[in-house]
Amino acid sequence: MMNDRAYALFEEQQKDRGISLSEAKEKLKALKIETPSWGYGDSGTRFKVFQQEGVPRDPFEKMEDASVVHKLTGICPSVAIHIPWDRVDDYGKLKAHAEQLGLAIGAVNPNLFQDDDYKFGSVTNVKAAIRQKATEQLLECVDIAKQTGSKEISLWLADGTNYPGQGDIRKRKNWMYECLAEVYEALDDDMRLLIEYKFFEPAFYHTDLADWGMAYNLAQKLGPKAEVLVDTGHHAQGTNIEHIVAYLLDEKRLGGFHFNSRKYADDDLIAGAHNPYELFLIFSQILDACRDSDPNVRKTAEHISYMLDQCHNLEPKIPAVLRSVMNVQTQFAKALLINFDEVKKAQEDHDVLAAEAAIREAFEIDVKPLLCAVREEMNVPPDPLKAYAESGYAEKILARGKGGASW
Repeated sequence: MMNDRAYALFEEQQKDRGISLSEAKEKLKALKIETPSWGYGDSGTRFKVFQQEGVPRDPFEKMEDASVVHKLTGICPSVAIHIPWDRVDDYGKLKAHAEQLGLAIGAVNPNLFQDDDYKFGSVTNVKAAIRQKATEQLLECVDIAKQTGSKEISLWLADGTNYPGQGDIRKRKNWMYECLAEVYEALDDDMRLLIEYKFFEPAFYHTDLADWGMAYNLAQKLGPKAEVLVDTGHHAQGTNIEHIVAYLLDEKRLGGFHFNSRKYADDDLIAGAHNPYELFLIFSQILDACRDSDPNVRKTAEHISYMLDQCHNLEPKIPAVLRSVMNVQTQFAKALLINFDEVKKAQEDHDVLAAEAAIREAFEIDVKPLLCAVREEMNVPPDPLKAYAESGYAEKILARGKGGASW
C-alpha cells in the first residue's frame, strides 16, 4: 500500500473513536452514489445553455462517461435517467449497453416541466386533458423503469402559480393526489415512488409541493411504496436540513437524496462546495439512525438512495461529477468517525459543550489516509481526479465536437 505510513499514523490517532477502522472501511466500500445522466450533458442558466466540446450526444454516450466515473471511484454503479431527455426507441438496448459498461439504470426521473401543455401545470392543471396527459407520461416512466430494471421513480413537479388567484390551491392538491394514486398503483411491489419538494421556482407565489411536510403527507396517503426525497438545494436560507432528515428517519419515510450545493437557491453546484459541514451533519443523523433500537428506523437509514443532482455550466462535466462524489465520500467518512457513545453520554449529562465537541472533532479529522487506503483496497486510484486527468479520456471525447445532448 503506497500510503502505509500515513494510514498507520491515522490509525494510531483514531483509536477508541467508537468504530473500528476496519468497520469504517467496509461502510465506505458499501456506500453507493448514483450519478445523473443530465450531469454529463450540456446545461446552463435560465439565460443560456453553454455548450462544451466532448459532451455526450445521446444516452448511450452518457453511460460511457458515467462508467469512467464508476471505474475511478468504485462507488457509482448506477445512472439516473430523465424522460424525455433520455428517451430511446429500445430501452432493453440501453440497459444492455449500461450493463456492458458495468452499470445499472437507476432512478427514472419524469420531466413534466418542458412541454408547452404544462405551462400552467401538469398534474395540477385545471384542464382534465392535460392532467391525463401528465399521468400517462408518468405511467410511461413506470413502464420504462420496468423495462430497464429500475426500482425507483424519482418525481419532482414544477407545478405552482405566480400570482394570487391564478389557481385553486385546494383543487390542485387533490388533482395531484388523484394522478399520483394512479401512478402508485402501477408500481410493482418492490418499486418505490420518491417524492421531491421545492419551496419555490419556477413558481413564485405558491408551489404545489413546497416542503417536506407536504411530500410526507402525500407519501403517507399513497402508501408504503411512497417516500420523501430530500434535495439539499431545495430549501430556504438557513433551513436545518439535518433536522428534516432526522424527523423523516424516525417516521420511516426518508427514501433518498439529491446532493448538490446551494448558496442562494437551487444552485445545482458541486456537492459540499459551499457548506460541507451541512453534508457531514446530514450523514451524522443517518449513521445515528443506523444504531437505533427500532429495526424499522435502521432499515430506513440503510435503504436510502444517494444521488447527485447537478448541472455543470462552467466546469468540465466528468471532473465536476468526480469532485462531487469525492466530497460526499469525504463527509461520509468523517461522520463514520463520530463517537456516538460519547455524544449520548454528553446529552444525558446536559453537557452542551462536550456534545458539540464530539460532533465537531470528527468533522475536523483529515480522512485522506483512510480514503486512500479504501480506494487502494477497492483497486481504484487513490486520487480519482488526478487519474482522470492522466487517462486521456478528456482528449478522446473531444472528437464528439459541440452540440451534444442538453438537459
